[in-house]
Amino acid sequence: MKFTQVLVALAATRGALSAPVELESLAVADEAFPLAELQAYYEKEFSKTEDVETTIKARQYASATSNQLIDGTPCRRVTLIYARGTTQDGNVGDAAAVGPVFFNALAQQGGRPPIWPSRAWTTRPTSSVSSPEGAASQCPNTRIVLSGYSQGAQLVHNAAEQISAAVTARVTAVLTFGDPDRDEAFGSIPAARTRVICRSGDNICDGGIIVTSPHRQYQPEAPGAGTWGACQSSSDGDAGDWLSRQCLPGVRTGSDH
Repeated sequence: MKFTQVLVALAATRGALSAPVELESLAVADEAFPLAELQAYYEKEFSKTEDVETTIKARQYASATSNQLIDGTPCRRVTLIYARGTTQDGNVGDAAAVGPVFFNALAQQGGRPPIWPSRAWTTRPTSSVSSPEGAASQCPNTRIVLSGYSQGAQLVHNAAEQISAAVTARVTAVLTFGDPDRDEAFGSIPAARTRVICRSGDNICDGGIIVTSPHRQYQPEAPGAGTWGACQSSSDGDAGDWLSRQCLPGVRTGSDH
């Protein structure tokens, strides 16, 4: 059975496209880490840091924008809903950002055929919960993966707290990078299905507000993160021999905080 997945974009900052379905009272920023008040600070500090040099090349997903949930392509077995970080381009970040690099790592596990996208949906931060609920409704047989980077990771926490029990049961994996709320739960999603990746020296992950270089250097974590996400979302017959070996107990697929 072919293991296929869907890339869904969930915009985490201003400038995102409005969703087809809008909800009024949804994700609320953590008061201890106010998103709106820190927007200007983030923009200033991100401009000072250097992008990481990495040998990982963006391949299949080379666009900063993904809208597949509204472009008419078919549902797939797995739907990824991703929230980008502050100041990143489009709704997933440019091709060299951790989001697209993560997508490509998932899509090219062990030389397998592409396992990404089909449909995508962009929303405003205030209607974040509409993407998982909408994906579950529109694709009733899909498994859902939630992921985000930096401020987008906070949006994932907020959305996870507000999705219904039925949709929560459909979430097979939650993975965040550079997560300011790393010690917080993801709603009622079991901890065994969640993973937070924080690099040493990332002040944002440590609860601070200083954008250090490690906060922008999560691309090297993408291969392990991709394998973990694929393992979490696979079932008998989906993964094939190579991925099945990676999913064995004791096989590490990346680094955590």
